[in-house]
Formats: sequence, structure tokens, C-alpha cells
Amino acid sequence: MKRREFITLLGGAAAWPLAARAQQPAMPVIGFLHSASAAAFAAPLAAFRKGLSEAGYVEGQNVAIEYRWAEGQNDRLPALAAELVRQRVAVIVTPGGTAATLAAKAATATIPIVFSIGTDPVKIGLVASLNRPGGNATGISDLGLELGAKRLGLLHELLPGAARFGVLVNPDNPFMTESFVAELQTAASAVGRQIEVVTARTNGDIDMAFATLVKKRADALLVSPDPLFVTRRVQLITLAVRHTLPALYYRREFAEAGGLMSYGSDLPDQFRQTGVYAGRILKGEKPAEMPVQLPTKFEFLINLQTARVIGLDISPMLLARADEVIE
Repeated sequence: MKRREFITLLGGAAAWPLAARAQQPAMPVIGFLHSASAAAFAAPLAAFRKGLSEAGYVEGQNVAIEYRWAEGQNDRLPALAAELVRQRVAVIVTPGGTAATLAAKAATATIPIVFSIGTDPVKIGLVASLNRPGGNATGISDLGLELGAKRLGLLHELLPGAARFGVLVNPDNPFMTESFVAELQTAASAVGRQIEVVTARTNGDIDMAFATLVKKRADALLVSPDPLFVTRRVQLITLAVRHTLPALYYRREFAEAGGLMSYGSDLPDQFRQTGVYAGRILKGEKPAEMPVQLPTKFEFLINLQTARVIGLDISPMLLARADEVIE
């Protein structure tokens, strides 16, 4: 073989692996959009990654994730969603509630969206129906609104003589707030009670909200399910104890941190399901044909330590209904 032919052949053989590597498909990218902060959602985030792994995807190995956290500022969500769309992510996951999901939906009509929200996705126009969403979005509805009456009932059982219940909502989440308050007003009227609605979007607002509840002589407090309040849970719990105001929250993290009671769906399991759905979409399934999932696991926690601190006796019947009692 002539020297020139040998060099040509050798060069071609060396170039072949490079060409083969260049033709390999790029790693898919998931856009993760949330209205709160990463620090407040460490455990649910681990559950999301678990769901991805169940679908065959491991972050950093065969899938990449671009995280966008609004840090409790919902007005940042549209810009963050637009960033993910410009990066041409394969799917956008919005387990941070209605505001994040609506921002993603407004930013794209083509990129698949997997949501986890507390509002009815049909009512707010995200999907055509629960069984057949029909568009580019699907996910999990955690019955956050529907559970409002259940939570109010638990407070009523805790304090049968109470006349007025305070309700804390986030005014920057209008879809959730309006429906949640309407649901509670109906439930309160059914048992002959009143609700006092207070709003908060900042730490200062929360201080003012508690001052208002004390002035209005509220007997107890119900905190609406909003990602903002998870990031403010220490402040909320501290003020509730300081004012000896019995409070019921929507996630177990509140009761674990010293809140009196919590009742809600299993949030880590919802995050796991969003991971599974995102993985299925990466494999080629269409969100239009993937039914919206409803939660099947609910948790009722009572913190007896907090009850003792605020001088509250909890009936044995209510204690018996709790899934977990923190001594």
C-alpha cells in the first residue's frame, strides 16, 4: 500500500468515531418552573427525581433539568417560563401551583406541560377534560380547593364553639384565592359560622394579617394552599403560637415544624407522579391523551406539643382520626 493511501485510510478511521459521536441524539432537557424556592421543596424535589427514574431517566445521565425558581414572586413567572421556551426544552414541569402553570401555558402552545395544581384544570381552561386533556398540558390536580371544606370541618370539630374562622390567602394567586374563599364561605354558612379573609404576599403582610385576626377576635386560622406560605411557614407558626391561635395548614411540613394541625394530599407522591409523566412524555406519549391524575393519599397530622403550649385540649375522637400524632 502506498504511503498516501495508508495515511488517507488511517485518517478516515480516526474520524469515524468522532462522526458517530456527533450523530448521537442530544440529551433531552426538562424545564422545571416553580413559584417558590428550592430550599423549601427539597423532599418533594427528590420525589420528582424518583418519578423520573421510574420512567427510565436519571438527571445528569440521560436527561438534563433546567430549574427556574420564582422565590415567592409570581410576577417573575412569565419571564422564567419564556426563558425555558427559548431554550427549547422538551417538556416543562410546573409542580408549583396554578400561577406557574398558567405562565407556562401562556408561553407555549406546543411544548408539553406537566402540572400539579390545586385548582380545577378544566375550569381554568388548561385542559378540555380530565380523561382527555386535548392540548399540550396534563398532570395532577391535588383537590386543594375541594379539601377546603374538609379542613374547615376539622377546625369546627376541634373548636365546636368557635364562631369566626380566619382564612389567610395570597392575593397574587387570584384563581386559587377566589375559588377557595367561595368554597369556604359555603361550608361556613352550612354550619352557621363566619370566615374572616386576610391577605398576605410579604412578611410584613403576614404580621398585619395576624394583627387583624386578633382584632377581629378570630377563633382559629385556616391557611390556604399556596407555595408562598410554605416558604413563610416558620413565621406563620411562630405568630399562631404567640397569639394562641389554633391553626390548620395544608401540608405535613407545617405540623412537623410546630404547626398545630395539617391536612392535605401527599405532596411528595404528587411530585413523583409529575416525574413519571414527564418521563413518559420524553418517551413519546402525548399529553393530550394522558388523563389528569387525582391524589389517592391524604394525611392528617396533629402536633400535641403545640396544643399543650397554647393550652388547647384535643378530643380523643379527633386524635383517633389523625394519621400521625406528634408528641
